[in-house]
Amino acid sequence: MQNHTEIVNKHPRLWVAMLPILFLVTALSLNVLFLGSDALGGASQLILIISSIFCFAVSYLESKTTWGETEKTIIKHIGDSTPAILILFMIGALAGAWMLSGIVPTMIYYGLKLINPTTFLLTACLISSIVSLASGSSWSTVATIGVAMMGVGKALGYADGWIAGAIISGAYFGDKISPLSETTNLAANATHTPLFKHIRFMMITTVPNYLITLTIFTISGFFIQTQGTVSIDEFTSSLQSSYVISPWLLLIPLGTFVMIAKKMPTLIILLISALVAALVAALVQTNATASIADIQGSGIQRSFMAAFNALFGETNVETGNEALNSLVATRGMGGMLLTVWLILSAMTFGGAMEAGGMLQTISRHLVKLMKSTFSTVGVTSLSCLFLNVMTADQYISILLPGKMYSYIYKKKGYDSALLSRTLEDSATVTSVLIPWNSCGMTQATVLNVATVTYLPYCFFNYLSPLMTLFIAAIGYKIKKVKHHS
Repeated sequence: MQNHTEIVNKHPRLWVAMLPILFLVTALSLNVLFLGSDALGGASQLILIISSIFCFAVSYLESKTTWGETEKTIIKHIGDSTPAILILFMIGALAGAWMLSGIVPTMIYYGLKLINPTTFLLTACLISSIVSLASGSSWSTVATIGVAMMGVGKALGYADGWIAGAIISGAYFGDKISPLSETTNLAANATHTPLFKHIRFMMITTVPNYLITLTIFTISGFFIQTQGTVSIDEFTSSLQSSYVISPWLLLIPLGTFVMIAKKMPTLIILLISALVAALVAALVQTNATASIADIQGSGIQRSFMAAFNALFGETNVETGNEALNSLVATRGMGGMLLTVWLILSAMTFGGAMEAGGMLQTISRHLVKLMKSTFSTVGVTSLSCLFLNVMTADQYISILLPGKMYSYIYKKKGYDSALLSRTLEDSATVTSVLIPWNSCGMTQATVLNVATVTYLPYCFFNYLSPLMTLFIAAIGYKIKKVKHHS
């Protein structure tokens, strides 16, 4: 955060300070209205840049903020985001390596073997959780294994809403606590919270909420009347024919968790795990590497080139099963470029808002509402929900409140992990419940189930903000800390 002494004399009026945010929200709303799920392809990033220029113009007219001051603050904000950007690139590399090495396919294979009609909802939620935790992406989980689970559930006679609710609940649980997740890293970075500290603190609200969700799906399975049978042999056979499936491959994620427990630097953990997985892919998964197009060479040379390519580029393994092809496709480090673009654009807007003293003006008024831990978390949670509804984008709903409230939480003596957790509990998981949000539109389209149909059954998603408010109300593990300036 920029030193507030540099902008202490800039006190724009509240309605003036709100103008850039209103401009941004209006522009993003129109963006989603006209472009739908394509809004993140570049239009949202451009709108953030335009909003930054608008913010500078307002700041100049209101408090004579110079472009030099604005540029200096923007550069600092972007500099602060550098560690998160590097981690995101490594997450892309790890996702590609874990998929090609057979780690994620092995998890999927054994998960599918657990399916039983009575416990289908529980199993669908668990499998989605595991795949999302391993891949770090709720979107790819829903679009791949989620689609497969929809087919299985329908064949067993379950209603669409129940099936989609179980899939989405599990996918967002895994996404929320996975160190590979973009939103998890964004929440940690926006609040300057160490990644694994953020994840550990989230467990306080996430684990009880997840257990409640699993209990609901378990009990429901015994009372919902179903009929029909389904075979998943085709799916598992395709996995076996394309990959070496072995529990020994799970030693790599186990080693990763050991490094996490030892609190090694995040970037180093991700790099080591990605390189080890890439080596295993080259030496073990010869069938998978041989089926990848556009890779020159033959034999061991081709395998190593394919494994190396998985770290930074697109990887498409031909399995003979169209649904499975989509599931195992990865984009490596290059797949993170749109997210990095969004981060840089959001940091630019945040820097412009701070340079003009606008974030501080808004913060001063909001802090009057934040008299207790419960009200502080409550205002933050409502802000995230508001932005999810108005901007229709979960990333912006994390980044803007993260920047806006960081100073308030610090001034009140709260650990930054309280803010980062609230952002995830309120922004990440609720985005899929809003029909016009990019997440809601995408998941409804992919699963072919309307948002309002699956919403009542996404127990994990709508219980998350309630759980974070409950924990704030009882004050569990929430302690004041001393911040060093």
